[in-house]
Amino acid sequence: MEKFLKIVTDVNGAVNNFVWGPIMLVLLVGTGVFLTFRTGWIQVRWFGYIMKNTVGSLFSKSGKKDHGSNLSPFQAVTTALAGTVGTGNIAGVTGAIFAGGPGAVFWMWLSAFFGMCTKYSEIALAMKFRNTDANGVHKGGPMYYIENGLGKGWKWLAVIFAILGGLASFGIGNIAQSSEIAGALNGLFGIPTLAGGIVLTVVVAVVVIGGVQRIGQVTSLLVPFMAIFYIIAGILVIILRITEIPAAFAAIFSSAFSLEAVGGGIFGYAIMRAMQNGFARGVFSNEAGLGSAPIAHAASSTEEPCEQAIWGVFEVFIDTIVICTITSLAVILSGVLDAGSVDAFGTKGAAAVAAFNAILPGTLGGTIIQISLIFFALSTILSWSYYGERCWGYISGDNRIFVTVYKVIFVLFCIVGATGSGQLMWDISDTLNGAMAIPNLVALLALSGVVAKITKDYFQRKK
Repeated sequence: MEKFLKIVTDVNGAVNNFVWGPIMLVLLVGTGVFLTFRTGWIQVRWFGYIMKNTVGSLFSKSGKKDHGSNLSPFQAVTTALAGTVGTGNIAGVTGAIFAGGPGAVFWMWLSAFFGMCTKYSEIALAMKFRNTDANGVHKGGPMYYIENGLGKGWKWLAVIFAILGGLASFGIGNIAQSSEIAGALNGLFGIPTLAGGIVLTVVVAVVVIGGVQRIGQVTSLLVPFMAIFYIIAGILVIILRITEIPAAFAAIFSSAFSLEAVGGGIFGYAIMRAMQNGFARGVFSNEAGLGSAPIAHAASSTEEPCEQAIWGVFEVFIDTIVICTITSLAVILSGVLDAGSVDAFGTKGAAAVAAFNAILPGTLGGTIIQISLIFFALSTILSWSYYGERCWGYISGDNRIFVTVYKVIFVLFCIVGATGSGQLMWDISDTLNGAMAIPNLVALLALSGVVAKITKDYFQRKK
């Protein structure tokens, strides 16, 4: 077994070095930069409008209407946010700072700034090129806008995305999340990881069997609660160390452009390491360019593509600029980086617990982190079950038996994640993230003219 795990680790390491290497980073960030120019910097020029018509519209009556077999606009965004706001916001960010230094936070912010436009474009295309079946159910995502937007000759690329997305649903969407949930349940209540995995399996099965509508109903309740809970706790942490905030930001910016190596090395190595960790964890967290969130948004009952797409800007903003920044500041302010490595704490999640415990009285901080990890990871599992369902549904031509088998396997993988090797699962998830982004980014670049046109038409009407 050890020999097999070593082979898997070595192969995954080689692939990971490619998908998160210089070419991938240029494609990832460069696509966001390119789309930002093509759409007229909407995340800057129309930021006020976007916030007003996303978070500002949450209490409108439209959320209470009957949307048939599809999701309401709010359910669609909470389903997408459920998949976006996950353990990457806590454990992933903590690991990025340990690996790349405080400077990784700056590059995370930069990737998020351009990622706002990337996710906006993904959702706009998913809405425009989605399919509607005989029952009126909307189905969309990168595989659909690749095939319907680029033409049947590109279906091979759509299939590649669907395969990678379907596999990623077991990685980023399940085993990496269930591993953190099992650890949190063990830390909070002393529940053995196997028992925690079984409980998680039952909970996930109950929701997943109900289909996308039940997922939307659960996430529309779960996401607002868990986000507000964590943000309030994070604000408390920041207030308690408010005098040290300037020094924390100074560390972020100085480390981002430091020419010294982390632990010794070649000239400029620290910058490259901070960039790679910042970009990688930024994408792992907000999923801009990954192609996953558009699958949920495509199920919205909204007819106007850009009206749903502006939620993508809000998603990246709340996920990375708000939630990830809270985690980052807690880690930097707490002094846990003095330990030098995550290994000193055992896991990334444990390092985050230590950071909050160092600032809040007693074990309050650790309790908050572990509760947040449970909710963040659970919501991610629920959303990714639907992403995987749509990917495998696309490949199988929506064969019910095939999709049902997928759901059963996905649910059982909660036990695998709860009892397996956490680090290897994180590494595999990271690789699958980068791999599935490639066909999606190629499609975004090829269809950028479509995005530019519908964006111009939409915002001209809004003037």
